[in-house]
Amino acid sequence: MPDDTQPGLPKVQRKPLDWGFILVATLSLGSMIWVTLRDGITVSQHILAEDFWLFLTILPKVALGCLIGGLIRLMVARETIEKYIGEGSGMKGLAIAALIGTLFPAGPFTIFPLAAVLMVSGADRGAAIAFVSGWLLLGINRAVIWEMPFFGTDFVLFRFLVSLPMPVLLGLAARAAIFDHYVNRPPPGEGKA
Repeated sequence: MPDDTQPGLPKVQRKPLDWGFILVATLSLGSMIWVTLRDGITVSQHILAEDFWLFLTILPKVALGCLIGGLIRLMVARETIEKYIGEGSGMKGLAIAALIGTLFPAGPFTIFPLAAVLMVSGADRGAAIAFVSGWLLLGINRAVIWEMPFFGTDFVLFRFLVSLPMPVLLGLAARAAIFDHYVNRPPPGEGKA
């Protein structure tokens, strides 16, 4: 059994169940019941069979995305991540995170686990948001392969230029919200009449 207390690896606290899972499970189950009552059990079984095969198709991608994210923790020192995209990295850190997200050619099954692991490994939430936003709004790979053939170069360049400052601005907004919530909050008992 692996030792979770190896030197150099931060211990990760995992919640067994979170509200996001409960919400998605409730919506899924409610939708299945509604479709079954409306269209019959045969339709629900067909949908479940299709979803099962979709799950089997996606599972290896999610596993590899999590593996890449986990290996980043071992390949790149925590101090390096903190220095370049951590809490004290300033605007430069947000710009680096946004640039990495913009250039990263992967899909959501790699990006989201990677962003989560970067946060565990020393990146702050602002940098993680800039990374994901750079991938979502500016992704070069998607723009060249998908957008240019459908919309043309002029449209894609205009959309790119309009979106260019957004990942950094979103990262700044996240840092400000987190700063206000955790740092500017008065100590317990203070400010009460």
